[in-house]
Amino acid sequence: MLQVQHLSVNYRHLQALENIGFDLPDGSLVGLIGPNGAGKSTLIKALVGLLPVTQGQVLYQGELLKRQRQRVAYVPQRSQIDWDYPITVWGVVMMARTTHAGWLRSYSRQSQEVVKAALEQVELLPLRDRPIGALSGGQQQRVFLARAIAQQADLLLLDEPLAAVDKKTEALIFQIYDELKAQGKTLLISCHEWGGILDRYDQLLLLNQRLIAHGAPKEVMTQQNIQTAYGIPPQLPHFHDSLESNFFC
Repeated sequence: MLQVQHLSVNYRHLQALENIGFDLPDGSLVGLIGPNGAGKSTLIKALVGLLPVTQGQVLYQGELLKRQRQRVAYVPQRSQIDWDYPITVWGVVMMARTTHAGWLRSYSRQSQEVVKAALEQVELLPLRDRPIGALSGGQQQRVFLARAIAQQADLLLLDEPLAAVDKKTEALIFQIYDELKAQGKTLLISCHEWGGILDRYDQLLLLNQRLIAHGAPKEVMTQQNIQTAYGIPPQLPHFHDSLESNFFC
C-alpha cells in the first residue's frame, strides 16, 4: 500500500500542497484530477522525490518511499522531455535498466529481453531503431510507458500520459494499465481528460492544493466536490451519463 501522510510542499516560496493524505492499495488504477495549478504535477514529483516536502511522509509497504526509489517508475509530462535529443526508441527504454546494470556496465541478455517485451507490449518493437523525435505524439507517450514497464517497478507515477494521443492509443494504454494492475502494480495517473473515461479508474483523487475528495469516481465527481475544486458551479449531468464538459484538469 502507498500511504501519503500529512504531505505539504512549498514551491517557489508558495504553498503548493497542504496536508495531503491518502492510501492507495496495491493493484489499483488511480486518477489524479483538478484544475490547472492545483498541484497535480507537484504531488507526483514530491512522491518520487524530485521536490522536497515541508512536512509529512510517504510510505510504501510500511517503509519510507524515498528509500525504495528503485520500486518507483516516473513518466513526466511531454513538456519536460527534450524530443530533439539524439536517442532511439530502444535507447530510451533501455535507460530503465541502468539501475540493474550500473552506468559503466553493459546490459545483460535479461535486460535486453525485458526491453524487447516492453516494446512489444506497447506495440512499438518495429520502431526500435527510430529516433524518438521522429515519432508521433501517441507513439512517444507509449515509448515512455514502455520505459516504465521495463523498469519493473511496483509503483508507477505518470503525469498526463494521455496527452496528444488518439483514441486507438488511448484504448491500448488502458489495456496495458489493466495488465499492470493484474500484476499487483499500483498506478497513479495525473489526467486532463473528463467524461466517461474517468469511470475507467478504480479511484479518483480530486485536488486543489488540498485533497478535496478521494474515492470511487461516482463518489468523487459530485456537483459539490467539483464546485469546491474549481470554484464555479459546473453544469454537469449525472456521472454515468458520460460527463461532457469543457473543464480540464
